[in-house]
Amino acid sequence: MATTTSASPYSPTGAGFQNPNFPNRNGPNDARVIIYGYTPSFVLCILAIVLFAISSAVHVLQLLRYKAWFFTPLTLACLLEAVGYIFRSLSSKDNPYSIIWFVVQYFLIVVAPVFISASIYVCLNKLITWAKSYGFEADRWWLAPKVILWGFVTVDILTTIIQIAGAALVGSSQSDQKDPTTGNNILLAGLAIQSFSFTAFLTVLTLFRLALVKDRSLPSTIRTKDLFILALTLASILVYLRTLFRLAETAQGLFASISTNEVFFGTLEFAPVVIAVWIMAIWHPGRWLPNVTNTGLIGSPTAVIETSSDKETPTSNV
Repeated sequence: MATTTSASPYSPTGAGFQNPNFPNRNGPNDARVIIYGYTPSFVLCILAIVLFAISSAVHVLQLLRYKAWFFTPLTLACLLEAVGYIFRSLSSKDNPYSIIWFVVQYFLIVVAPVFISASIYVCLNKLITWAKSYGFEADRWWLAPKVILWGFVTVDILTTIIQIAGAALVGSSQSDQKDPTTGNNILLAGLAIQSFSFTAFLTVLTLFRLALVKDRSLPSTIRTKDLFILALTLASILVYLRTLFRLAETAQGLFASISTNEVFFGTLEFAPVVIAVWIMAIWHPGRWLPNVTNTGLIGSPTAVIETSSDKETPTSNV
């Protein structure tokens, strides 16, 4: 008999939730309850699949058009999100008790934003390299392109591995009917470090923008990137909001009010990420950022710069 906490038999009921429309098959890969704490919305899954699939196509086309290969990670993220929601739809329509469907969709939806963050880090990296070619004095160690690119990417990779390990342990504990606290704590640690790291990145991005504004010696060409920097900042804040949601969800604990309410998932996981990737599709860096030749992504004081928007090739004398 399903346990309910409201008049509707379809309402989430936390750790004891079982949907009467989906009798538990009790298969070898089925949990005794629905791990989500609710049956995922099929409508939300279809909306996510469509939006992420279309954004994937848009990003691929722009990737090929502008040859902005450094933005490949975000394009891959769109594909991962689409596939993740396909597996989530299987939980919605096929078997919400399936541990495999849950783990796969969780893995893909959690990993995808890491690739989005990586592309955002590269954008700031290239912006700084480009600004330096016009005389911007980036003498602060935290504005060094190598620090921004490899520092933040490394932290994201490590924290994602921690999160996946924690989530896997939670799933295994639920399957074996054991206390999932240890796995949840590991997941929480990964999210906390990731949140702190992204806070640091947003601080660096803000300080870089302020430094550009204060440096009156820079040419007016620098100002042509203001709209792109604003779009990049907005996309970064949305990814950050999603990370804070995951942190709060995990801190509250498994099967608590946040994790068992899909409204929170839809508004604070799905919505911020899909808006962020579409912002970067509209303000694609291939149209706004320079191509740094002979130096790859990191750049150097002697980098030759060419942008698809202004077609200038200044060489820095710094």
